[in-house]
Amino acid sequence: MINWAYYPASSRPPDLARAVVSVFEAAAPHIESRKHQLDSNAVLSKVAPGLTAAGFRVEAGKKRTQRLNVPVLFGRNGKVEKSFDTDAWHEAEGFVLEVEAGRGVDNNQFLKDLFQACMMQGVRYAAIAVRNTYRGSDDFNTVGRFFDTLFASSRLRLPLEGVLVVGY
Repeated sequence: MINWAYYPASSRPPDLARAVVSVFEAAAPHIESRKHQLDSNAVLSKVAPGLTAAGFRVEAGKKRTQRLNVPVLFGRNGKVEKSFDTDAWHEAEGFVLEVEAGRGVDNNQFLKDLFQACMMQGVRYAAIAVRNTYRGSDDFNTVGRFFDTLFASSRLRLPLEGVLVVGY
């Protein structure tokens, strides 16, 4: 079963967020964490065709030439000085996606993903996919509680229009 939540809860998810959810729903029989123990690259490979069909560029591998770099800082003559990698990027819509597995919650990788999305130039939306369950913990709900708190509080404002959390 695919779970998902869009933040802020007061905003309707954009069509592209719904398309991302549909891609994960279509791949659910092959990626659902209660049945499969896949790493993040394996999950990404299962959703890649659907993401590509939705207009995303998808990371092809871990070699430098296969990764997707989104600019963060520019130096002299407009040269990119700092960039962050992402798993999938819809440049026209400013939408990035990160797929996490075991370390998504255990190592707080979802927080790093959020931070990096906030720093990326032209990014308006971020999606973070995490396992529904990992070693007996409910990763999707753990991440969801964090974002519930973040968006309910007025203490921190993100430079993003929305954040999608997908549990697979």
